[in-house]
Amino acid sequence: AFCMFLGMLIKRSAFALGFLFVWWILESIARGVMEYKIFRDSNIAENIAQFFPLESMALLVKEPFSRLNVIQSAATQLGSEFSKDYGVHWYQLLIVLVWTAIFVYFSYLLLKKRDL
Repeated sequence: AFCMFLGMLIKRSAFALGFLFVWWILESIARGVMEYKIFRDSNIAENIAQFFPLESMALLVKEPFSRLNVIQSAATQLGSEFSKDYGVHWYQLLIVLVWTAIFVYFSYLLLKKRDL
């Protein structure tokens, strides 16, 4: 939905992908600034960053490689354990649904305004 919105907003697919990459960099910079400058000793930066559009969508699929049996068996042989929460929580799904609704709505408004 975000890429569709960018494609309709910018009209050129290469520029839309470039803007998507710039958006990702800006989200990473904002999260880094929050983690290292504003909220140094707390988990507040991670809680705020989960509301960013790309970050919220990335949280739906958490690092899948450590779930593979090969990785888990190698980790147990090395004496290490994985204790990750791979579940998708309701609030993460709600955040993504809100962003999706926003992007679809604004895409519809752009499409209606341009009268294609």
